[in-house]
Amino acid sequence: MFIIDEFSFLDDNGKSTAKSLAPQIGGGGTYASIGARVWLPPSQVGMIIDRGSDFPPSMETELAEFGDEMWVYRNQPTGTTRALNTYRGDHRSFDYITPRIRITPKDLQGTRLEKPTTLHFICSPSRAATIMSEAQQISGWNPTVIYEPIPDRCVPEELDPLIKVLPFVNILSPNAEEALALLSLPLPPTQKLIEEAAHKFLEFGVGVNGNGCVIIRSGAMGACVAMKNQSPRWVSAFWTSEEEDKIVDVTGAGNSFLGGLSAGLSLEDGDIYKATFYASVSASMIIEQEGLPAISVANGTTHWNGDSPQRRLNELRMRHGEPKD
Repeated sequence: MFIIDEFSFLDDNGKSTAKSLAPQIGGGGTYASIGARVWLPPSQVGMIIDRGSDFPPSMETELAEFGDEMWVYRNQPTGTTRALNTYRGDHRSFDYITPRIRITPKDLQGTRLEKPTTLHFICSPSRAATIMSEAQQISGWNPTVIYEPIPDRCVPEELDPLIKVLPFVNILSPNAEEALALLSLPLPPTQKLIEEAAHKFLEFGVGVNGNGCVIIRSGAMGACVAMKNQSPRWVSAFWTSEEEDKIVDVTGAGNSFLGGLSAGLSLEDGDIYKATFYASVSASMIIEQEGLPAISVANGTTHWNGDSPQRRLNELRMRHGEPKD
């Protein structure tokens, strides 16, 4: 879903602080689409936006900067989906303040987004099963499925529904805290615990015949990429611990990571490990500011926040001893 995010800032006693933030473009799908757009032309990326009469013209203008053809607008008399992000100290809560307009695979039919090669979605395990059941009813469509469990449903009670849907997804990608919570493993995350979690998910059987992949997004530690009968491999975060000043707001980082992964799969002929480098760079663009990154074109080259994604990709590959383009 596309979401208009609103914000409330409270002190530790629950009283409103002086800090304020204007409503912003939100929604995990939006950030995932931008993460893919870092690498692909707008004609190859897209999502549906349910737009009410309350949809700010400034947001439509901002979205158009990334390419009008990315966005399939549907006018809704009920208004645009809105949510309130409440920050109390270091704790963030998220609550919908309008009815949600959910999107299903059938909504893509009859639009230019029909039968995409890659499908990314964020929801509870139970809803994931419903989405995959609907997708399988669409004749001639067999997308690469990237499933991101919604954070507030990453609890032990959701493990059994998750196990049931895993054979129908190609890539499972919770973040480290979510993965450990689902499996009732202790916090804080460590590399050993994260690899243990990835192994457990693979044992449950990800993908057809267990040939899928688990990518556990682990913040500053990078991302753990695990596949059947292979040792886990790590791709580091682009911004290192020595560059913390570059990290302004991590909202949407995981979503954009998976959008970048989707694009990388397209550009690297389905090689998941190589695609994860694209994912890490996409996330690096999102966390440098509040809201979406700035896109610009200079001398025929597209830049994001004034930098070249390809330059960052080459730098990240060199850190890992991988050949650059």
